[in-house]
Amino acid sequence: MYTLKNKVQLIGQIGSKPEARVTSTGKKWARLSLGSKVTYWNTAGKRTTEMQWHTLIAWGDLAELVKKYAVKGKNIAIEGKLINRDYIDKQGILRNVTEIILFNVELLKA
Repeated sequence: MYTLKNKVQLIGQIGSKPEARVTSTGKKWARLSLGSKVTYWNTAGKRTTEMQWHTLIAWGDLAELVKKYAVKGKNIAIEGKLINRDYIDKQGILRNVTEIILFNVELLKA
C-alpha cells in the first residue's frame, strides 16, 4: 500500500523533444513535457477540453530509452511520482516547480 501514496499515471502526447544531460557525477537524465487532455463542463454548460502540461524527468537507463524513442507528438503512457522543488533562476528569483519522476514509460500506437 505504501507505493500508492505518491503515484501518478498519465496517458498523453509528448510535447517536446527530450533534453538529455549528464550530471557532474556521470548520472544520465532526460527532461520532456507531456500533454494530457482534460474534458469538463464549464459554468456556462459548455463542454470544454483543455491540455494540461506536465514536466517529466527520467534517470539512468530510462533516460536513455526516452532520449532514443520519445518523439514530439507521440502518444505515451507513464507512471511515476510527483516531486516539488525550489531553485533560483538566472535572475535570482526563487522558483517552485512540480515534476514527475518516471518509473515506467510505454510508447503507444497512434
